[in-house]
Amino acid sequence: MSSEILPYILNYYDKEVIKLICEKYGLSEWEALRRFMKSETYSMLSDTSLEMWDFGYPAIFNMWECEQITGDPRNSSYFREG
Repeated sequence: MSSEILPYILNYYDKEVIKLICEKYGLSEWEALRRFMKSETYSMLSDTSLEMWDFGYPAIFNMWECEQITGDPRNSSYFREG
């Protein structure tokens, strides 16, 4: 994937995942964005070699939520399946 496309993909995930975080946890958009961008989930999403964009934004939200609860986004059922 071209690194030029990555900002568009990240922007899409930022908007959708932030919306879910705000709805579920009642955080402001800025706080939700800050927490998401500081997460390991976001680092993984930003790593083009992992091709995380194959997952939909609900899966990325699930990974972020698992990271918040367990400390590791890899505890998500999306990694355990298959």
